[in-house]
Amino acid sequence: MNALLLIDLQNGFCPGGSLPVPDGDSIMPIANRLMKSGHYGLIVASQDWHPADHGSFASRHPGKRPFEMGELSGKPQMLWPDHCVQETKDAEFHPALETRHIAYVQRKGENPEVDSYSAFRDNDRAALTGLATYLRNKRVTELDICGLATDYCVKFSALDAVDMLPGVKVRFIADASRGIAPQGVSDAIAEMEAAGIAIVDSSDVLAG
Repeated sequence: MNALLLIDLQNGFCPGGSLPVPDGDSIMPIANRLMKSGHYGLIVASQDWHPADHGSFASRHPGKRPFEMGELSGKPQMLWPDHCVQETKDAEFHPALETRHIAYVQRKGENPEVDSYSAFRDNDRAALTGLATYLRNKRVTELDICGLATDYCVKFSALDAVDMLPGVKVRFIADASRGIAPQGVSDAIAEMEAAGIAIVDSSDVLAG
């Protein structure tokens, strides 16, 4: 089965949100076209879902500002603005996203002691979200991934998909994704390619 995984298409990561990715809202029409294309037998989405006291928030570290390096559970941690707090508008999916097509939502980042970029597991690589098991049970053989942000949650989700779903063909849909920093995006794409992930555009999917 072909599956589409949409990463964190939430208000918090779009213009007007707490941690906006430049131009992040522009990919919603592309995501909608992909979902409605008939190409996928299964569509799933991840959702950042932080408690208000999450340890990755700069506000939890006196004297620190967002985008400075800090420490969380004894490990280096990029500190973020408070974002995607549970049950807030910031954490909701973007209103332009046609969520009726989504069969399953995997929430992540609920443990305040560890950050969670990947939709598959926490950054300490110990606690699993359960998404890999869900996709295996659905007999997924091909997985396309896109969303926000390319250089963080999308990249880590794609790399974990390769690692945790052996035998599944993983592709990254570049034009249906946006990143925080141009160099970060370039590095992320190179890292994904090195892991055997195919880099495609939505036109390649829709043409197929």
